[in-house]
This record gives sequence, C-alpha cells and structure tokens, in this order.
Amino acid sequence: MTVSPEEFAAERARLNERVLATNHRVIKRLYSLDTLAYENGALSQNTKELLGLVASLVLRCDDCVRYHLDRCHELGAKRAEILDALSVGLVVGGTIVVPHLRRAIDYLDRLVSPTL
Repeated sequence: MTVSPEEFAAERARLNERVLATNHRVIKRLYSLDTLAYENGALSQNTKELLGLVASLVLRCDDCVRYHLDRCHELGAKRAEILDALSVGLVVGGTIVVPHLRRAIDYLDRLVSPTL
C-alpha cells in the first residue's frame, strides 16, 4: 500500500492516541521504554534509528520501517547511510524482505520529494 509520509504520521498519531487512552500500565511502560531506547547514549539517536530500521526491515514491519525512515530523515541521516542500513537488513533478512525494501525505498523517496 502506497502511503504518503503525512498520511502515515496522521494515522500513527491517531492510533497511538487510542492506544494510550486505554491508560493501561504495561502499554504505557512499553511506549516509555521504546522512547528511552532511542535517546542519545553511547550511540547517537541517528545510529539507534538506523539500527531500528534494520531490525524493522528484518521483521518485515512496514509501519516500523516507515517510522524509522521518518526519524532517520528528521535526524538528518544521509540517503547513503539509510541505504547502507537497508542493505544490512536485506542481507540479514534475505530475499523475503525484498517487497518491504521496495516499499521502504518508495517511502524514502516520498520523504525527500513529496510530489512523487
């Protein structure tokens, strides 16, 4: 499914609001843990987002791939860095991730040139 970065961000925000509105302690703690994991530490946020991108591609989660592409773009990752990360995910995940790689490249192109 082709989705624009704006559509993805809006839908993600809407659904996160619904999830967090449950006010469930475990859900809130996992969301908090996820946020903390990507803060600057021994590794930069940019590096951590690239790692998240690789893991998401290997796990074949298109929503996660889009999210990490958004974050990499926001943090100023260069296209070459993102492509290197995606290539690692492809090697680790094998050919089964190719469809997700295609969608990732399409989404990355839309981040850079929204008129595509």
